[in-house]
Amino acid sequence: MLPGSSTSLTALFHGCGSHLKLLECVCSRRQGGGRIRSPTPSEDRYIVLSAKRNRRTTAQQVANQFLAASGKQISRKTVARRLRGGGLYARRPVVCLPLTRQHRTARLQWCREHRNWTEQDWACVLFSDVSRFSLPSDCRRQLIWRESGTAYRPENIQEKDRYPTCSIMVWAGIMINGHTRLHVVANGTMTGQRYIDEVLLPHVRLFRGAVGDKFVFMDDNATCHRTLAVQDCLDSEGIQRLVWPARSPDLNPIENVWDALGRQVAGRNYPRTNKNTLIRALTGEWDKLPQQLLDNAVQSMVRRVECCITLHGGHIPY
Repeated sequence: MLPGSSTSLTALFHGCGSHLKLLECVCSRRQGGGRIRSPTPSEDRYIVLSAKRNRRTTAQQVANQFLAASGKQISRKTVARRLRGGGLYARRPVVCLPLTRQHRTARLQWCREHRNWTEQDWACVLFSDVSRFSLPSDCRRQLIWRESGTAYRPENIQEKDRYPTCSIMVWAGIMINGHTRLHVVANGTMTGQRYIDEVLLPHVRLFRGAVGDKFVFMDDNATCHRTLAVQDCLDSEGIQRLVWPARSPDLNPIENVWDALGRQVAGRNYPRTNKNTLIRALTGEWDKLPQQLLDNAVQSMVRRVECCITLHGGHIPY
């Protein structure tokens, strides 16, 4: 052994010992380090339960409720993370028309009466409807907390009557392998006579002549649709009308087409300055809608009827 080697080994030993202690400290800090988790699992369940009890409450309101209940202050972002961990996500509620018990009973009875209709039967129906499109965009969007795939549960539906102001009303009809032109309803009230002159004679009568005796015309229960003059016009033209349950736009496949049209217009780069530009955008996008989209909507009638029966006349996810 060289002179002084024992001293060097002793120093090296002590040096390694200090490094080992340092390594132990680091490992211990990693194992139990970091910020103390807040809130606790039981408090997480309280946060999720609070959102489920009132699905229209905001994350900040849940945080305020948590503070009042537990005395702990948490941020809005923490609440949002805990809700996502509990399977709740902020989504827009589905907006549907209010349904009374009488409405649900009538819808259920109608679906049972048409349960045996096949796709070939529905292919002879011209589904028509009016829709309103607003010039300004919808910037006041209320969100709710819901689980994935639960949009049409009753607690996640917002029932709301129509219609918005500053809007344009249009009419159209769809069926398998065909659709009408988009008719813009000019200013004024749609009366029974206007309905005859602007809709039935120039549009519906043409489809009756093309399809033949099996042709069936569907329209809703608007007052102008149910006048004696309108019924006389349908009888004189040999047009069979499909009886329709009240407050049932979700059963009408053209509603999905309106939604597709609205998305196309919203994604179009056009100056939203006046109604004329909106009309041009609507008519242009209507003409470009693929017929396969309309056919798929009509072919869904069999499934819509079965779904409404399953839900006892309630809102269906269409």
